[in-house]
Amino acid sequence: MDRKCRWHHGHSQDPRNDTLNAYLRAHIEGAAQHALNTIMAEVLEVTTAGNPSKGAEGTSEETSKNATLLDSISDSVVAKHYNERQEVGLQERTKSRIFFLRNFNNWIKSICIADVLQRLRTRDPRAELTVLDLCCGKGGDLLKWKKGQISRLVCSDIAEMSLQQCEERYKELGNRSHNPHEKVTFRAEFYKADLSKEVLSEMYEDPSIQFHLTSCQFSFHYSFESQAQAETMLRNACERLRPGGYFIGTVPNGCELVRRLRASEGTWFGNDFYSVNFHSKDKFPLFGCQYDFHLDGVVDCPEFLLYFPLLEEMAKRHQMELVYCKTFHEFFQEHSGDPENSQLLSRMKSLEQYPPDRGNTPSSSTDGDYSHAEEHFQRLKEQSDRHIKLGTLSKSEWEATSLYVVFAFRKETSQESATAMTSTT
Repeated sequence: MDRKCRWHHGHSQDPRNDTLNAYLRAHIEGAAQHALNTIMAEVLEVTTAGNPSKGAEGTSEETSKNATLLDSISDSVVAKHYNERQEVGLQERTKSRIFFLRNFNNWIKSICIADVLQRLRTRDPRAELTVLDLCCGKGGDLLKWKKGQISRLVCSDIAEMSLQQCEERYKELGNRSHNPHEKVTFRAEFYKADLSKEVLSEMYEDPSIQFHLTSCQFSFHYSFESQAQAETMLRNACERLRPGGYFIGTVPNGCELVRRLRASEGTWFGNDFYSVNFHSKDKFPLFGCQYDFHLDGVVDCPEFLLYFPLLEEMAKRHQMELVYCKTFHEFFQEHSGDPENSQLLSRMKSLEQYPPDRGNTPSSSTDGDYSHAEEHFQRLKEQSDRHIKLGTLSKSEWEATSLYVVFAFRKETSQESATAMTSTT
């Protein structure tokens, strides 16, 4: 990845990033869009087509028109897409070309969730953890919450059919145990809402509820359709977090998307597993930058570019500090060496076996897609007479999953906020 596009925790040595943060802060407070685009273009090394002669008022009016025009995207297109996705059993899922890719992404989520739950328990071992699952979908993370032994879960999603299936899964969760006496150990409640436009705190059964953890997986970027929607989504994620609580998630890496777009010949890039199609190659507004994303048999709908430095600045208004933002590759390298995490990688079938057993068909049929695995396999064979099997993803699958970053924010405690205020006065 381009050095200037890397996001990491800690102080940046590039002075342009300090300028960027200042302009991001100014934009959030209503400064002119074209000035911010100029700085963002320098940091991301992309070309913008903003007209410097336009004032803030004209830009704001244009943004408002675009937001109105695009209202139906998150309200109907995305919700319709996920409502119409059929729930299939495990046997059918194993036939999918992206079976291992999806399991790998699920492993990333599992490790992120387990890591943050452990941080919370280290701080307060007796805490009865309350979790908010935004854009919960059909309940793919319910087993993770059960394994994490949380006490209370609140789920919300825009897709009504998905939310109903999530609630049904929750009711059946106790029956999936090998122990017939084991029941679901946490309470759960479910709310159908457009989280980028509706304030969830006004719906809760318990008006005073607070959360130790908010999770939003592979969905937060949909709210970047407009600034107002992104701010509402962030409010829902952070408003009821306890001091010291966490907001975690996974989102497409906006910087990497732009890098791959610029390296392509047109406005499209991808492979047999995924494709991304931008509407323009030289216009990248901070909000409402739409592209169409397709992932084989799973996703086929419009999405919106999310600049993570912008999200980080917006999160500061909710007293959220960035703990980490890592590419999936960085996160995998950091956590896969742990024996327990490695065992989970195997149990979840998150990597494809190479060489495949006789009769098994590789996920990818593209020439050279397993050359990296073959080279490693041959090196190991030269060093040992033992029967060797590797775990891998094809290059095409890795190209698809390497589009994403995993992140964690932590809400400052009152003592930390007071210290920060003292140090800046």
